[in-house]
Amino acid sequence: MDSNRPCPQRYALTNARASFQSASAGVCFGFADMISSDSTLTGNPEHLLSVILYARVSTADQTLTHQRSHAESAGFKFDMVIADDGVSGVSTLLRDRPEGRRLFDVLRAGDTLVVRWIDRLGRNYHDVCDNIREFMRRGVVVKTVINGMTFDGATSDPIQQAVRDALIGFMAATAQAQAEATKEAQKAGIAHARAMEGITKYKGRKPTFTSDQLSAVGDMLSRGAGVTEIAKLTGLSRQTIYRIKGDPAAQERATVAWGL
Repeated sequence: MDSNRPCPQRYALTNARASFQSASAGVCFGFADMISSDSTLTGNPEHLLSVILYARVSTADQTLTHQRSHAESAGFKFDMVIADDGVSGVSTLLRDRPEGRRLFDVLRAGDTLVVRWIDRLGRNYHDVCDNIREFMRRGVVVKTVINGMTFDGATSDPIQQAVRDALIGFMAATAQAQAEATKEAQKAGIAHARAMEGITKYKGRKPTFTSDQLSAVGDMLSRGAGVTEIAKLTGLSRQTIYRIKGDPAAQERATVAWGL
């Protein structure tokens, strides 16, 4: 046999190995392409995360559109908007509202819940605290448009947890206190109006803002925000902001008199 001539069996085996390696390489390449073209196979869950705005209005003069535009002007973009219209944050707990209850079904770990301020979740101290802590336990991040606050359960440091929980408690208490103060002011306004009935029915010029907007403007003024910035965030005119800034007590009385 010619020693320089390749053995037929060895030649066939070499070709078989080459074909198998080529075919295997083709399969691996194709699978890699499939993985790169389908993010659900990469193990990256970011496409599942959602940013959800929860809005609540309790009077006819408030609008859901304003709360959304306020948040969007602050840089937020939403995958979903959930809103309760005409629902009191004082007498109706979050879980008892039609759309508030839906939040607990929709929110998942890694999601972000955005609210204009903490009082949109409610004006009951215990309800607000319990719900924010429940969301954090689920891995949901809660953010506010006003004040730019962020609450999450990621930290394990006890000092940071204590500061975070104290701040949640303070903001929830403030929301309830504001509601109670507004209610008392309304009662006083009604009593005064009844006392003056028959003497005068003139209530003055109807305000172009609600009590909630008045509170928001007062809060931003106390933080040193400029008139132009506040007007942009609230949708009110600069003249209105100046009027509120000049005599907030008079504007509060006007909203009470008109039931705003």
